[in-house]
Amino acid sequence: MPSRTVLTAPTPGTVPSTPTRRATRRIRAPLTLALALPMALGMAGQAAAQTAAAAFPTKTIRFVVPYPPGGPTDLMARMLQPELQSRLGVTVVVDNKGGAGGNSGSAEVAKQAPADGHTLLLAASGPMAVNPSLYASMPFNPLTDLVPVVQLSAFPLVLEVHPSLGVKTLPELIAMAKAGKPVLSFASAGNGTPQHLAGELFNTTAHVKMGHIPYRGAGPALNDLLGGQVNVMFDIVGSSLPHIQSGKLIPLAVTSAERAKVLPNVPTMAEAGVYGYQITGWHGIAVRAGTPQATVDKLNATVNAIFKEPAFRAKWEAIGTPVVAGTAADFGALIKSDAQRLGKLVRDAGVTMD
Repeated sequence: MPSRTVLTAPTPGTVPSTPTRRATRRIRAPLTLALALPMALGMAGQAAAQTAAAAFPTKTIRFVVPYPPGGPTDLMARMLQPELQSRLGVTVVVDNKGGAGGNSGSAEVAKQAPADGHTLLLAASGPMAVNPSLYASMPFNPLTDLVPVVQLSAFPLVLEVHPSLGVKTLPELIAMAKAGKPVLSFASAGNGTPQHLAGELFNTTAHVKMGHIPYRGAGPALNDLLGGQVNVMFDIVGSSLPHIQSGKLIPLAVTSAERAKVLPNVPTMAEAGVYGYQITGWHGIAVRAGTPQATVDKLNATVNAIFKEPAFRAKWEAIGTPVVAGTAADFGALIKSDAQRLGKLVRDAGVTMD
């Protein structure tokens, strides 16, 4: 009897088994686990970071000021210290780490501090926006190594002269500078400082050429201006205000777009005839990149709440700067725009650290 081959139809809803399909089934589970495990670990890490941020702060906060004690940057940190301490519920310690035009202390926060929000940087316009174009090399990148939290100040400068110079208005100073008799020079807190850049910008926009005398800090420069050893200086309004009020210095114009509240009778550069001129020094708070966003948000909200207090606002404005605050994004946009604008000014003026 001849042999027969019997074909059996598969049961409806089933797929015939083949070696290839069986192999696919064998490797599917390991692949699924390989993909799922990192995702699970990532979610767990995010949850842990969010939990840590929600508990922030959990220990002492170090507030790094990248300049020596006594200047306006240090003053702002010490004004904020008790307010931050009260609202955050932990000890806040101001730590001055001066050197290299603010680079040393800024780099310490950017490169060495834990990215947990417990180390704050009093970020100034010098190291954050000017120094990258001023120094041949930088120990940190302000745009990538730090995260902006909130802007604190927008310091206008005041162009002031010693009474012995015999000028009382900005047009008189410009006429004297163009005549070249006497030959004028302006003092500054050092190469690349806001005082220096303000003078260089004035030379460009007013079409004059005053020489530059750099000092090791605004204090020594101001002392020589008061003594008559130099006759012209751009200085932070708050520092010079007592000397202006006593008549020891004559203010000619402020460098901001609007008049300073503490010097209501002093015109802006534009009002005095120098158009297209505006420069301010600014400060803010930054933390190391990688700090949880929830921590950044909490710090930002805390500072904004402090600035809403009328008594604190009055104290803050008395040092010569308006209350700024705002969002972290606002501060970040300022850092980027001034890095371009002030960097160009440094390069065009040929400013160096020599």
